[in-house]
Amino acid sequence: MADDALVIFTPSGKRGRVAKGTAVLQAARSLGVDLDSVCGGRGICSKCQVAPGYGDFSKHGVHVAQDALSDVNAVEARYDRVRGLKPGRRLGCQACIEGDVVIDVPAESQVHKQVIRKSATERVMVMDPATRPYLVEVTQPDMHEPSGDFQRLAQALEREWGITGLGADLAVLRQLQPALRKGNWQVTAAVHDAGQGAELTGLWPGLREAPLYGLAIDLGSTTIAGHLVALDDGRVLVSSGVMNPQIRFGEDLMSRVSYVMMNPGGEVEMTRVVQDAMGTLATTLAEDAGIDPHDIMEATVVCNPVMHHLLLGIDPVELGQAPFALATSDSLNLHARDVGLTTIAPAGRCYILPLIAGHVGADAAAVALSEAPEAREELSLIVDVGTNAEIILGNSKRVLACSSPTGPAFEGAQISSGQRAAPGAIEKIRIDPLTKEPRFCIIGNDHWSDTPEFGTPQITGICGSGIIEAVAEMRMSGICDASGLIGSAAQIGSPRSQPAGRTHEYVIHDARPDGPLITVTQGDIRAIQLAKSALYAGARLLMDEMGVDAVDRVVLAGAFGAHISAKHAMVLGMIPDVPLDQVTSAGNAAGTGAQMALCSCKARRQIEAQVHKIHKIETAIEPKFQEHFVAANALPHATDPFTQLRAIAPLPDVSFNTNGSGDGRRRRKRG
Repeated sequence: MADDALVIFTPSGKRGRVAKGTAVLQAARSLGVDLDSVCGGRGICSKCQVAPGYGDFSKHGVHVAQDALSDVNAVEARYDRVRGLKPGRRLGCQACIEGDVVIDVPAESQVHKQVIRKSATERVMVMDPATRPYLVEVTQPDMHEPSGDFQRLAQALEREWGITGLGADLAVLRQLQPALRKGNWQVTAAVHDAGQGAELTGLWPGLREAPLYGLAIDLGSTTIAGHLVALDDGRVLVSSGVMNPQIRFGEDLMSRVSYVMMNPGGEVEMTRVVQDAMGTLATTLAEDAGIDPHDIMEATVVCNPVMHHLLLGIDPVELGQAPFALATSDSLNLHARDVGLTTIAPAGRCYILPLIAGHVGADAAAVALSEAPEAREELSLIVDVGTNAEIILGNSKRVLACSSPTGPAFEGAQISSGQRAAPGAIEKIRIDPLTKEPRFCIIGNDHWSDTPEFGTPQITGICGSGIIEAVAEMRMSGICDASGLIGSAAQIGSPRSQPAGRTHEYVIHDARPDGPLITVTQGDIRAIQLAKSALYAGARLLMDEMGVDAVDRVVLAGAFGAHISAKHAMVLGMIPDVPLDQVTSAGNAAGTGAQMALCSCKARRQIEAQVHKIHKIETAIEPKFQEHFVAANALPHATDPFTQLRAIAPLPDVSFNTNGSGDGRRRRKRG
């Protein structure tokens, strides 16, 4: 028609004809184009900025004249004068289409902004948060129209934004009338809608220019990690963590279940302390970012099944015995106060990701969401290393999962000189195979201990990644044999091996009498052997179920997994033998999954569907688990030849006798 104009939006490529005089924002909505706006077209939020193009566009077969958009009006001029517009930009709510035009929608103006998440691979996450801000103009009360303020707010949201069936939390209703009158009947409303109905969760007078915020929480049995995220573009403002205070009831999950069994009502106290810790963490993150904690509108939580039940105040006793029944495995969409998050917005929401089954929890689901093994042809082994290891094996054909009780040794606990990762802890170590002399790095100092730049810092202990490297280096340098036995000073040719009762210990650092003595004892090696054997046996069970003897790639996940040396992990036999360049780190993949669920309703639906396709293997009742566990006690393994590893790291074929006397005996390994 003569009064119609062709409009083409990039980068989406969507096009259509609209009546001349139509606002760009209205045209975008009618064509399903991703153009943001929270002020309802009043020209005050700047979210709808667009960049029109002029001239010939042969690709689209259109010529755009200089008068294709209306002239800058008073609203745009005022905005440009007060806040400034980038050259060539227009406000989509004010600029009207007068002729054929090509309009680019910048990334920052798109509703579903794309954020690159990097870990083992690069992928795109589409912003689609459950909680969004909307600016509305509410009709003032009228003696002849006796409706409530909330009803008129709901009508405004429906009229201007198409939001229907709005509900409201009592905490927000208490704020409603003061906010409306302070804002002269213009308010920014935070509406939560995850597909189960819209709910008003926050309210501010006038236009709220700052974004809304969310928390992504990885509730581990040892550490609670939190990330404060801006819900407009997914950026992480700050991250922090606290120790899980439940540790005083038991370092591992089963000891906490046992505590509840032996102390009726013990779960109530464990629920209280962990909820308090999460609330404190939320406050700390807000303070670090310089925001009001009440501006945190939503949280997502991932955790293992025992922590899941204890967070919710559910007795975990059933998880301590077969068949390890969960109270519920579905995702939960709760009020934040239901899980003790009372320091954030009073009507804030909390989404807990679904659990897979048994002892494979929401943290494993979050790892699966983050790493998406089902999207790959290669067979991926994903190991989330922690007190209770979550292991996933899969590709586009099938995905399996299990949990394996590795215990706290990998995190420095149950180690004689062990400590949590903190400044002063040894995190890397190398041992000269000839002299048996060590050199190391500590957290907070980038230099090696044998360089002048290292200085004289306070050395406090050895953390999880440090003990893994120490035991692996002892194996590669011939200080301990394949069984894990430490040789005597005479056997290894170094006084760094010292008697310790009926066994020996290797001295890494001796600063006595003013500093610590840091050693690796025979007990330390045994603790690492038990932990790594459980890890390897779990992975091997999944490989058996898949019918394979090798995997294509290994991904080490978890905050701790990010610091593990692939070579040293393989020397210990923590993971199956693969080329080292196929071992990567995904960082805290569970935390990344929690962030994805926080920023995207689509991601929530994706993992809710995916967990039903993941087949869980229960290690506790698999007869072959013990067989794999025993074989994995050797360093790296009793029967697996580890040919990929030995090609780059030949291991000394030494064996030490149990009383520590005499010379080391060389022997040819069988198999």
